[in-house]
Amino acid sequence: MSEFDVDLFVVGAGSGGVRAARISAGYGARVAIAEEYRIGGTCVIRGCVPKKIMVLASRFRDAFDDAAGFGWTIPKKPEFSWNALRDAKDKEIGRLSEIYQRNLERTDVEIHQTRAEVVDAHTVRLIGEDRTITAKNILISTGGHPVAPHISGAELAISSNEAFDLPELPNRILIVGGGYIALEFACLFQRLGSKVTLIHRGEKVLRGFDEDLRDELMLALAAEGITVKMNNTVAKIEAIENNCRRVEYMAGDTDDFDVVFFATGRSPNTKGLGLEAAGVALGANGEIKVDQNSRTNVPNIFAVGDVTDRVNLTPVAIREGHALADMLFGEKKWVPDHSLVATAVFSTPEIGTVGLTEQQAREEMMVAVDIYKTRFRSLKHVMTRRQERTFMKLVVDAKSDKVLGVHIMGEDAGEMIQIAAIAVGMGATKADFDRTVAVHPTAAEELVTLREKMNTTNPGGA
Repeated sequence: MSEFDVDLFVVGAGSGGVRAARISAGYGARVAIAEEYRIGGTCVIRGCVPKKIMVLASRFRDAFDDAAGFGWTIPKKPEFSWNALRDAKDKEIGRLSEIYQRNLERTDVEIHQTRAEVVDAHTVRLIGEDRTITAKNILISTGGHPVAPHISGAELAISSNEAFDLPELPNRILIVGGGYIALEFACLFQRLGSKVTLIHRGEKVLRGFDEDLRDELMLALAAEGITVKMNNTVAKIEAIENNCRRVEYMAGDTDDFDVVFFATGRSPNTKGLGLEAAGVALGANGEIKVDQNSRTNVPNIFAVGDVTDRVNLTPVAIREGHALADMLFGEKKWVPDHSLVATAVFSTPEIGTVGLTEQQAREEMMVAVDIYKTRFRSLKHVMTRRQERTFMKLVVDAKSDKVLGVHIMGEDAGEMIQIAAIAVGMGATKADFDRTVAVHPTAAEELVTLREKMNTTNPGGA
């Protein structure tokens, strides 16, 4: 009989933790998991899923308008109900959380609906149950949380946690930040009917993305009526009449808003978990330091997902959790690849990207590159009144002809980049793209019909 109560104890039932628990239990391991809030984690409860639901809802505004270009007449002006969307979103989130729980129960994972803290290298305390459980292995998958800047009145602002459950749609909203969350919410709130101002301390949004993508999205944001303030940020916030917020910018001017929304970054959830007592090493941002196998400096304690602050994306956390389960209980040792991860930004227009940016290839990898890019109106928008453009770019190694990066902005960019990522991951060359027969008429066919090399100063196609 084992000296431990379980073979694996998982702290945090988000995407990575749930995957590790299920796969481990499938191998016959005795597994327990603790979650203090709702099973499903950030992505399901207050992240990717509710965000995408709201993004899709916001795009119906364009769909109603576009319909006229195809001969449809809308009998009356469409009306939007924030409360109806919020309730429908909550219903779907509840359904997904229940599925996560049923999947754990189906594999005989022992579920504890309480906060858990690490006591030592092999012991976890269940706070709500006032007892301890011993484990041969412990996995920390507690994710992260939004952080706000240290300014006067910061407590008067909201984060992405609260944005999904606002009592009403704000008339005027200020969104602070320039990353995924800021851009996605700026676009969806604007389309749902809010007057949106986006402020960012940098010169452009989406730091780390290809410069052409950043420029194209900046143009698109302005064209859609979003007020964009770059090289600036919030100095302080104060409450004024009618439950409004007066914002003073670093530049000295002020504006009034119904809601101020900070999307200025996230930090790992490691405080109060007892990790220091167990001797687990943390990084400068509070992240758990791990090796390529998600192992901490304490041999039997592991961590996956955003709490490690490696690549903070849900699919990456899932792969890390799966790899850990395979290694510990399935005798299938493999390492998740963090170097080539496709990603999408669900702004409108959408962004999809995989591989190296042009700047990374030239300046970091010191590779001579050929650049292929195009900018065009899709057939759909030729028939509508919208001027939205699709932008595509290939970064190709000039010597080997290998496609190093694919960057797309436009409708369904996220769907397209998922398929492109397979080709890039397999080492496809530009010749491989060229020999692929185009599917016509589609926007995606442009990826295999690009022929003219562009230098860094030439614009894309019309």
